[in-house]
Amino acid sequence: MDTALARTGKPATTARTAAVWAVLRRELDRHAGRELTVLDVGGGTGGFAVPLAEAGHRVTVVDASPDALAALTRRAADAGVADRVTAVQGDGDALATLVEPAAADLILCHAVLEVVDDPSRVAAAIATALRPGGALSLLVAGRAAAVLNRAVNGHLAAASALVTDPEGRSGPRDTLRRRYDAETAAGLLAAAGLTVEEVHGVRVVADLLPATVLEEDPQAVLDLELALSAHPPFRDIASQLHLFARRS
Repeated sequence: MDTALARTGKPATTARTAAVWAVLRRELDRHAGRELTVLDVGGGTGGFAVPLAEAGHRVTVVDASPDALAALTRRAADAGVADRVTAVQGDGDALATLVEPAAADLILCHAVLEVVDDPSRVAAAIATALRPGGALSLLVAGRAAAVLNRAVNGHLAAASALVTDPEGRSGPRDTLRRRYDAETAAGLLAAAGLTVEEVHGVRVVADLLPATVLEEDPQAVLDLELALSAHPPFRDIASQLHLFARRS
């Protein structure tokens, strides 16, 4: 299959996904020549799952949306990897009942812990599903970015609420149930028995730049994102935080 990831180890990334793919690529290189069992929790239409399947790995996507899973199935078929992608309908809170223990080499959990009922239970289920030495790619909404976004747009009360609310919410109309900083997210994973190896910011500047700048020199934006992603304080004001953790 002539895809960017299978051909060069580098998926066709954008500035909004580059930091995540950089970490995943290192993990794939660590297991070069080996077929990995991958679980993508909340993987939706397969933006990560299909490229991983194209690279030779077997991926199970768990998602609550039947429409998203239908789109995933079509996408995998179009890419010629339908035999490597399995769709399972279910939400993150039910993960423990949907997957076998110690079965996954790599788990992706992107933009899930913000919306589930019990993030601690989901984190524990992820740890249980990982094989010893297996890794987790966790992507969560960042609290600091949400505070700054509200403030610069004149929503000062919402910004203040985000600072003081224990869950990082701006009020009852907030679409997310919680947001994280690097410390709270790492603490959640540590409590589940996982060791955090790396923390990166995702969309440090990509969400701040006008479309004309993004279109004029996308490679420069991507390079800047990668340069800033691992360095506080830039990392900590990113729209999302990416934590890469491992089961001992």
